[in-house]
Amino acid sequence: MKKYIAEMIGTAVLVTLGCGTAMLVGCDSESGCGYLLTALAFGLVIVGMAYCIGNISGCHINPAVSLGVFINGGITAKEFACYVIAQIIGGFVGSGILMAIFKFGDVSDLTGGCGANGLDGVNGNSVAGLIVEIVLTFVFVMVVLGVTSKKFNHGSFGGLIIGLSLTLVHIFGIGLTGTSVNPARSIAPAVFAAIDGNGEPLSALWVFIVGPLVGAALAAIVYKALEKE
Repeated sequence: MKKYIAEMIGTAVLVTLGCGTAMLVGCDSESGCGYLLTALAFGLVIVGMAYCIGNISGCHINPAVSLGVFINGGITAKEFACYVIAQIIGGFVGSGILMAIFKFGDVSDLTGGCGANGLDGVNGNSVAGLIVEIVLTFVFVMVVLGVTSKKFNHGSFGGLIIGLSLTLVHIFGIGLTGTSVNPARSIAPAVFAAIDGNGEPLSALWVFIVGPLVGAALAAIVYKALEKE
């Protein structure tokens, strides 16, 4: 149970600080510094959480990562299901915190739709968005599987490597889809955005569920084949 609680907390922190940063600094085409700050926020959360809960749950805080680990034989089907449930709950906790701060605290309006992902950067084209999410998740999960492989010892730098990799895929993807690579990071913000009157993120949500899961599955299959002696 402790590892599921850890996953919930980690995902809540990711959504609160990652999406919250995006809401504060903005991620439109004119906010170049906003791109970098948001990318760094997501990456730094992973670094911090990796050294905080990594020894408890492995710090997946992402259903796509959990799927990759499951396909690679790192967790059981039951553990995978419980991880995903905990992560989604954590996403709602994080979005709830943001709603309380931005809406009820009257800090500002809900800029960026609660940090929800969207397809504006690809002109609303779901196929292009799907390709972006598959490719970026593939890259990210390949890094995670490589860093956490028992065949290689990255010492205490594993969390840093994974966090920097997440920063990298965000730098490329923010202008296209807002960068999900994580269904748990996308579901709650889309729901809260719809509650606030913006249903567009909810209609595109399937892209940010299917894309990361497909990318993660491909990464696990490819990495398993490459690692096999």
